[in-house]
Formats: sequence, structure tokens, C-alpha cells
Amino acid sequence: MSRLQGKRTLITGGTSGIGLETAKQFLAEGARVVVTGNDPDRIAKAQIELGKDVLVLRADSGSVVEQQRLAQAVVDHYGRLDAAFLNAGISVWVPIEGWTEQMFDRSFDINVKGPYFLIQALLPVFANPASIVLNTSINAHVGAARSSVYAATKAALLNLSKTLSGELIERGIRVNAVSPGPIDTPLYDKLGIPDAYREQVNKDIVATIPYGRFGKPEEVAKAVVYLASDESKWTVGSEMVVDGGRTLNR
Repeated sequence: MSRLQGKRTLITGGTSGIGLETAKQFLAEGARVVVTGNDPDRIAKAQIELGKDVLVLRADSGSVVEQQRLAQAVVDHYGRLDAAFLNAGISVWVPIEGWTEQMFDRSFDINVKGPYFLIQALLPVFANPASIVLNTSINAHVGAARSSVYAATKAALLNLSKTLSGELIERGIRVNAVSPGPIDTPLYDKLGIPDAYREQVNKDIVATIPYGRFGKPEEVAKAVVYLASDESKWTVGSEMVVDGGRTLNR
């Protein structure tokens, strides 16, 4: 299939997990792809996996200046942009008493401010029509303990899919969101869970999912492909929940 044939696309946080799998599926659907990451080792590995025709850039998603530089790099590489999957983010789960102002600001910088100002910087670059897909989370809806700041960032990002849709549709830019449930990605390795408890934590998480397992990155990527393609051209300001039924138990 070639649902994205010739489309010029950008995937932030595209060097691992959902972002990397989405890049592979975009390529399989005929897209041209630029991805970003922030870890040099993962950038190098992603370049090998995705091939020399894919531009892999280092960009701190929490820096507005770097998002503006990224937009300029997209202009230099493509001239115009047909689709963007804003996937870069961090997931920090800490009880409320453990948060510092610096930690709080960093989460909002990466998960909300960076994507917002990247969209702003890309406005002159987007083609008409164009598609923006935001990677939010079911945690925007689920009141999980220790997720207060993470969930707040994802709720803010999810709301942007609606407010910016109303603002940008006249420019031919559609904004939609994909909200994954628990997915088997490196993100879960970054939560600081001691190895001795990891197996039990996994069992506890799976017990909340009616489908009975973690999701796979490729299952989310397929939803992103749809939202980025012309198949979804009448889908605006919508949220696709990909969670194995997790939100049925909220």
C-alpha cells in the first residue's frame, strides 16, 4: 500500500518506541521521513535502521529555540511539510510531594511547550492540506496515582488537538490525537522502577487491560498512519484511543 506516497513527513521522538515504528510504517507507505531524537546512541541506531534516505536530527523537544531550528531544517530539507507526528515526550511518575518546580517545568516544556511552539514555527511550512497528529495518552482521562503532572501535560496536549483544529482548519491543517494505553516501549524502562518490582508492576498494569497484554508500538503506528493519510481527511479534532480497552476500567 502507498497511503502516504510522496508525503513529506516529520516525526519527533522518532528514534525509539512508537516514533521509530511509525517512521518505519511511514516509509513502507511511501512517505519521505525526517525524525528527531535527543540521545546520540539512539540517533545512530535509528539512522542505521531507517536508512540513509531518512534525515535523523538531534533536537531537544523542551527547547523552543531548538524547535525553531528544527522547523528551519524542515524548510531546508523539504520546502513544505505534509504531515507531522509530534511524538516526543517524557513520562515521569512521582508522588506529589516528590515534585520540584524544575521537574514540573521540564515535563511541561517537553510535553506541551515544545510541541506548541514547533507547530507555531511550522505554520508557514505546512502544505494545504496537511495533517498534525499529537501523541497524547489515556492518562489524560485516567486518574492514576503518581501521574499527576504527566497526566496534566497530556490533557493539555489533547486539548490542543481541539482548540488548534478550530483555529487552523481554514489553513487546511487538520489536528488530531492518538492516545495510547500502556505500550511495551523503552518509555517504561525510564520510570525508575527497581528490577525486583518490575515483573509485579507489569502484572498489575496488565490486570487493568481487558485485552490482557501491553500494546505494541506498531498498533499505535497504524492509527497514526491513518490520521496522517488522506483517508482521514474528514477527521478533525478527534482522538483515537488505542488502549486494549484500558479506559473501560476507569
